[in-house]
Amino acid sequence: MELEFIRYEKRDRIAYVTLNRPEVMNALHPPCHDELDRVFDDFAADAETWVAIVTGAGDKAFSAGNDLKWTAAHGAPTLPKNGFGAITRRFDLVKPLIAAVNGLALGGGFEIALACDLIVAAEHARFGVPEPRVGLMAGAGGVHRLPRHVPLKVAMGMMLTGRHVGAQEALRLGLVNEVVPAEDLLPAAERWAREILECSPLSVQASKQAAMQSLHLSVEEAMATHLEAETRLWASEDAVEGPRAFAAKRKPVWKGR
Repeated sequence: MELEFIRYEKRDRIAYVTLNRPEVMNALHPPCHDELDRVFDDFAADAETWVAIVTGAGDKAFSAGNDLKWTAAHGAPTLPKNGFGAITRRFDLVKPLIAAVNGLALGGGFEIALACDLIVAAEHARFGVPEPRVGLMAGAGGVHRLPRHVPLKVAMGMMLTGRHVGAQEALRLGLVNEVVPAEDLLPAAERWAREILECSPLSVQASKQAAMQSLHLSVEEAMATHLEAETRLWASEDAVEGPRAFAAKRKPVWKGR
């Protein structure tokens, strides 16, 4: 896969997706979105890759969001059907995503992080939706996901003023899972990924799909809903392997099928 603005690697069942425009704080323009669409399509389809880490090149920014200079010159960009960064509308992706936030995560960059399942932040990371300060709004899911992650008044305070929050405040608010020194960011994200990989990938995918697709339902309605990933799990070899490994007091060998 030929890529200019995104780095994409796979190692030990982990996909590494790196936004690679550090000269513009990893802001995204249409060619970035197109490349990310291909990358996430590949990750979703690859049966041998079970978790992805998303980060930005350099040490200043995860992503500053939409490339406003490009927008000023060319007009509002056309996004892929899967949304900003080809991820904010990718509701059918059941594999887990970890955002390793290495600096500023603003606007669309913050929306990408919010679309991930876990966020690990460097100590100097900052988060915000400053779109109203430039006549825009966090329309790539930010205005919807942020009030579901933090108390409503906190979310409204951030969205209506465009103020940023630092990594420690984000941790206190429950926006991030862990804050680490910058040099420990990728190892920390990999540690989370390896802990996920200790579990059956089908169990992880079924758990994610069930949780994310039932947020708008009552518990009774959610438990009456049968989802594809759950059906696949109960019919899988992994569902047999797990109890057998437990009974034999050995480490399970997951196959993802």
